[in-house]
Amino acid sequence: MNKMNKKLGLTTLIIALGIMLSACSGAGNTNDPGKTNNSNNSSNVSQEENSSAKVPAKSTKEMVDSVLAAHEQPKLLELESTMVKDMYHFDPALLEESTIMTPMMNVKTNEIAVLKVKDSKDVAAVEAGVKKRAEDVQKTFETYLPDQYENAKNYKLVTKGNYVIFIISENADELEQAFDAFFK
Repeated sequence: MNKMNKKLGLTTLIIALGIMLSACSGAGNTNDPGKTNNSNNSSNVSQEENSSAKVPAKSTKEMVDSVLAAHEQPKLLELESTMVKDMYHFDPALLEESTIMTPMMNVKTNEIAVLKVKDSKDVAAVEAGVKKRAEDVQKTFETYLPDQYENAKNYKLVTKGNYVIFIISENADELEQAFDAFFK
């Protein structure tokens, strides 16, 4: 009987690993120009391009670290700059500075990005890339983990001058308010 329990446990482990690997392989896949996104995220996108908005005294890293210290999130890792173009669909050369924190494990959707765009004319391109990133996260989780799919659908995209802030979190409203404080 003990041998049968070991086989059952091993089989369960193999199935679980297969599910995790298949979910990971779907992240950021299709880039179909004919595909349109019919989800309504208009309530999640804030356009606050106020040129008189205060420029934060902190770097993007300091802002993110401060917000994460005050608002607990699942374990996040800083995205390597070489991955920005592939995951966020825009040229990282458009950025003066950025900090992007992504989930450590592919069972959470929580993600935070603070992007300082060099030239205001490029803000729209960065926003479009961030929206595509949000679609990719949603697509990854739509048949994988329903609670995380809902979390990804309720993302926040806020623009303040040359700053673009992207938040996926169960506490997105609280995090948005925390970032707002840097611009007052």
